[in-house]
Amino acid sequence: MVAASWHIAAKDLRLCLVRGGGLVQALLLGLLLLFVFSLSQQVGETMSAQGAAAIFWLSSAFCQVLVFNMLYSLEEVNASRLGLLLMPAPVQAVWLGKGLAGLVLLLLAQLIFLPASVVFLGQHIGAAWPQALLMLFLVDVGMAALGSLLGALSQGQAARESLLSIVLFPLLVPLLLAGIRVGSAAFAAAMPEGAASWMGIAAAFDALFCGAGIVLFSFIYAGDD
Repeated sequence: MVAASWHIAAKDLRLCLVRGGGLVQALLLGLLLLFVFSLSQQVGETMSAQGAAAIFWLSSAFCQVLVFNMLYSLEEVNASRLGLLLMPAPVQAVWLGKGLAGLVLLLLAQLIFLPASVVFLGQHIGAAWPQALLMLFLVDVGMAALGSLLGALSQGQAARESLLSIVLFPLLVPLLLAGIRVGSAAFAAAMPEGAASWMGIAAAFDALFCGAGIVLFSFIYAGDD
């Protein structure tokens, strides 16, 4: 299963990075959100660290929707989804492979969103950035696990294209709150109170979403076939 997942992830990353269209759209949407929110500030005004972290994660969440729509549309465009279902590996390998590819693409996007947040929102990197970086990875793992699970819902019928964003965002709220709370430390001088508890919440939701992906993905992705 793991080997098959690596092959699927590598294939998807090659296709996404070579074509680039969907990834560019995701990056532009995230950067546009950062720029628009920067216009809400008065001249010389500095946004709070927590506000900047909230905008950063909002941009990441919208980017995630486009990334997983793109990843799951790769097989739909060529009508090759049946090929993945027939490969000699559990169907959960598709979920894991798409999740790994989405995690890499999301991290690449955030490498651009982070300096853009510093520039557009008037922030600076604080001393607690290592802990904020750990929280970023924890939240991204949960976002990738859930995005890969629900990304299959957005394929197959035109009427279902909006389901990913409708179902995804309410489920992501605890993770995003944890990311905002601890992620603000990247733009502040110290860690906020209760940071360890928020990290524990993020890790718990990572485990929940990964477990849900392993159990439910076969019903979602292979249900119509």
